Amino acid sequence: MSSDQRRPPLDRDRVVGAAVDLADRDGLDALTMRHLAETLGVTPMALYKHVDNRERLIDAMVDRVVAEIPRAAPASLWNDALRARILAARSALRRHPWAQDAIESRTLASPVVLAYMDDLMRTMFDGGLSADLVHNSMHALSTRMWGFTRDVLPTPTPPADPAERATALATFAEAYPAIIRMATTSSHAGEACDDDAEFAFALDLLIDGIRRRHDGG
Repeated sequence: MSSDQRRPPLDRDRVVGAAVDLADRDGLDALTMRHLAETLGVTPMALYKHVDNRERLIDAMVDRVVAEIPRAAPASLWNDALRARILAARSALRRHPWAQDAIESRTLASPVVLAYMDDLMRTMFDGGLSADLVHNSMHALSTRMWGFTRDVLPTPTPPADPAERATALATFAEAYPAIIRMATTSSHAGEACDDDAEFAFALDLLIDGIRRRHDGG
């Protein structure tokens, strides 16, 4: 039996699955139609029977990841259900590190993406939130609804040399005392941030604020 006979037939599902696996392993930048074709053992032209181009392929990959987000277990409170759903999204996206850049670069929401957003809104509507509050809440959640956020302008990294480091920190402390106070006196000073804990903390602040607005009428 030839290798072509043993190979499963090429279809859209197999193409998208292979693209997700390739991006998981090598990153989104490594995903080219030629590289994917080599992975599948076909010619690049064979891929175009199933996806129009690389951008449409990435659209399908995003749909595949979003479809992996499990529905949260039933909860008596809307805010608990919303929190669980978003944290489930974070878990799904952490399995696919490339997905954040892919989601942020999409120009149009697909039916799969719209269904996920609709589910979040339905959770809030079922909790009795008004249309105005649901609208503002979705804007406030922004990328957090997908389980990620992006830090803006990180602070400088101190020099490795001890003497240079001490001089730099002293200068920095004089110019920015509040930053140094936070960095040196918080309960986990000197430790790397726990990204999951920081995400959950910010999410809780947002959802608690939404809940209080709702409770206040």
